[in-house]
Order: sequence, then structure tokens, then C-alpha cells
Amino acid sequence: MTDPDRRQHRLILQGIAHRAMLSRGLLPDFPRQALAELDRINAPAVSTEAATRDLRHLLWCSIDNDDSRDLDQLTVAAARPDGAAILVAIADVDAVVKKRSALDDYARQNTTSVYTAAQTFPMLPEKLSTDLTSLGFDADRLAIVIEMVLAKDGSLLSSDLYPATVRNRAKLAYNSVAAWLDGTGPQPPAIAAVNGLAENLRLQDALAHKLKTLRRQHGALDLETIEARPVFAGEELSDLKVETRNRAKDLIEDFMIAANGVTARFLAAKNYPSLRRVVRKPKRWDRIVELAAERGSTLPPAPDPAALEQFLAAAKTADPLRFPDLSLSVVKLLGAGEYVAERPGDTITGHFGLAVKDYAHSTAPNRRFPDLITQRLLKAALAGRTSAYDNEELAALASHCTDAEDAANKVERQVAKSAAAIILESRIGEQFDAIVTGAADKGTWVRLFHPPVEGKLVKGFEGLDVGRQLRVQLLRTDVQHGFIDFAACPNSKPA
Repeated sequence: MTDPDRRQHRLILQGIAHRAMLSRGLLPDFPRQALAELDRINAPAVSTEAATRDLRHLLWCSIDNDDSRDLDQLTVAAARPDGAAILVAIADVDAVVKKRSALDDYARQNTTSVYTAAQTFPMLPEKLSTDLTSLGFDADRLAIVIEMVLAKDGSLLSSDLYPATVRNRAKLAYNSVAAWLDGTGPQPPAIAAVNGLAENLRLQDALAHKLKTLRRQHGALDLETIEARPVFAGEELSDLKVETRNRAKDLIEDFMIAANGVTARFLAAKNYPSLRRVVRKPKRWDRIVELAAERGSTLPPAPDPAALEQFLAAAKTADPLRFPDLSLSVVKLLGAGEYVAERPGDTITGHFGLAVKDYAHSTAPNRRFPDLITQRLLKAALAGRTSAYDNEELAALASHCTDAEDAANKVERQVAKSAAAIILESRIGEQFDAIVTGAADKGTWVRLFHPPVEGKLVKGFEGLDVGRQLRVQLLRTDVQHGFIDFAACPNSKPA
């Protein structure tokens, strides 16, 4: 690319993202009716309900990405003689965005915020998602609180849900909190500014570890895939930065999984329908068994999450640098999750990868429509009202949310591939170490170890399957279509 072209990287990717959204049936722009409705909303919601508790005095904090402003959840912990309590506050988006309003109709269409390399397409306008319905720093906001009382081993003793007013006392970021917890970085100033917050976060960290340990004992999978975020120098795309898991991300993940389980069980106990997230039995368990055998391990012929977790834990210990590549292979072979509607009395397949049977998305209503649906179901159950969605409507929404989320993922991948093509376009002819990430009739795909870029293997793919490592040569790139083509190098294929 010429220098002027480099200055247009962001604009080029934004155009690709916009077209990709439309081609997948997603709306990149808010319609006029939604914007007119937005103009009439100028303040956060306040409660007039006597049942709403005032919990602004607690040491609530948010932990998210450095640049995140759409804050959906706050957390706090409290020690108790018999264990401890975890409280998770979820932004009450429904208090502002009413069902079948113009804003809700837009969110219902896309069902999720779409995060592409050069632009985010929010499910709700930023005036709401990053301000009036966000649990922003030092702001009073309505929330649904999920309270979990844990025994000393981390098992759940009791739980409760209720509306509350909360205030975020510290806006924290994953990387700096993780470094502080690990002892490799200083205490973030936002923690030091709040008396008692450091001790509270260390308690949260300890409780999260107990929750994770119990889930792993029941077969939860410890997967660690690689995510690459674009790095811009002005408008020029300069690099792809690998985002890795860390202790603070694990803390939030563990709390959210627990909260989603409580949410699902609460709705079932109240005889209300729910929207569940499930990953059924692995799509290609036979290949997962082969991957284990290639590494000297034996898995049973039938899908067994506990056995798979034992293998993954051993593999991570044996080769931590290559573990993300094995994780990626396993994720591909497990297959995609889906939303299903559960009516009272139904028995729903659980979430294989999380080793939980009861799992309802509820913790990110600013970014995911299924979570907003669940919030409305919860509020109806709490108030003793008729369900916000009937069984037929909920089943249709489950199918639509699955399809729309799949479309959003494809948009994100398409734009990521275009960004990767920009990074690689000056390196035609070079060779790279790679791993096979997909193998089917429609083609074979590989991902480079560095930079973390995925492309199609157009030559020398015969006999290759997911998880195979090889050396490839870059043949061509196409930024507009996101095409990156490789050929297998001689002697890199299986005998």
C-alpha cells in the first residue's frame, strides 16, 4: 500500500464492516424512529418501588477492558462466619429500554453489539449503553442484584435476587488488576483511593478460584484460545496484539457463570420460562480423542467432560506455550453453542464446556439481547407478574438470537481477516509455522502462530485435520474480501 492508503486503513475496514453487516441481515445504523426515541431520554431511570434496596454504600467496582464504557456488571464480596457472599449487580437496562419500543426493536434485530477491528456497532446507542444504562463510575444506577452465599469450599449455600440502587466506586481494568493480584504490577490508583477495596478484591479473587475449582471437578473445560486485537497508529493499522486470559478476567468469568446459573434456577423455581445457552455434546469427539492420543493420552469413546478437562490440564502443564493452539482445536471440534427456550418443567441439555446444567445469559443486557430478555423475565418473576414473553415468542427469539449471533460472529471474523490481510500484504512468499483450525468439504483453514492470523490452505491440504501443525507459505491476500491463501510447504504434511 502507498502512504495515503495506509492512512485510510481504519476507513477501509469500516466500509468493509458496514457492508458485511448488511449482507448478514444486521443493521449497522440506528433507524430514525429509534434515534427520535433516544432524544426523549435524558436521565437514568430512578426507582419508585419500595422493594428496591439502597446498596450504594457497598464497595462495588467494575473490572473490564481498558477502553470499555458499556459497563453491565459490578461485583462485591463479604466475608461471613460460615463462608462468604458474592453480590453481582447487573445494569437494569429494561428500566429505560421498554419492550417493543423502537430502541428495543433495533436491539431485537441485531441481538448483540458487533465488535469489528475498526468500529463497534453497539446494540444500544452509546448515550444509553455507555452512560444512562451503564454502571459508570460514581453514578447512581438501578440494578438487579444476584446474591450468592458460598460455603468455605465454594459450594452454593443459598441465593437471592432483588432490585437495588448501586454506585460504582472504582472503574478497573483487567490487565492492571491481574498484574496487581499476581504481584507483578503496582496497585492500581483507583483501588488505593477506596478504603477496604484492596482487601475486598483479594476476597473476590479467592472466591472465584474456589468456584472455578468446583466447576473443574465437575468437568468444566480450562480452555485458553488466542484473541487478536488491532493496534492502530492514528488511522494506520500497525499490528495485531494477542489478548490472553488473566486472573482478573477469570474472576469476572467465574462470577458471571455462577450468577447465570442462579438466574436460571430462580426462573425455574418461580415456574417462569427462560432462555438458556447450551453447548450440546461435542460435534467431533472422535477427533478430540485422536488429538489426545497424539499427545500420549487416552480419552473414552463417549464424550466425557471430566476426562477431557484432565487431559487439557495435563497438556497445559506439559506445553503451556502451545496450549492455546490445542484449545482452539478443541473449541472448533466442540461446535457452537445455541439458545433454547425452556418452558416450566422442561429438561434442557446443559453447557458441556462449562459443566453446568442451568445456564441463562443474564449479565450483559447492554450488549446482548438474550440478557435483556432474561432481565425482563426476572423482573416479572420478582414482581409476580405474567411472563414478559410467552412460550411461542421465546422459542422464536431463541432461534433468532442464535442465528443473529452467528451472523455477528461472521462479520467480526470477516473484518478481522481483512485486517489480517492488511498486516500480511507486504509478506507474500514468506513462510510461517501454523496449525490447522478447520477441515471440511468447503476447505481447510490454518492459523499462524505469529502473527495470529487465519487463512485458507489452498494447496497441500490433502489428509490434514484439525490440530495438525505444519509450515505454510503465504500465496496471496485480498483486503476487500478478507482472503488470505496459503500453501503447505514440502515435508510439512503427514506421511
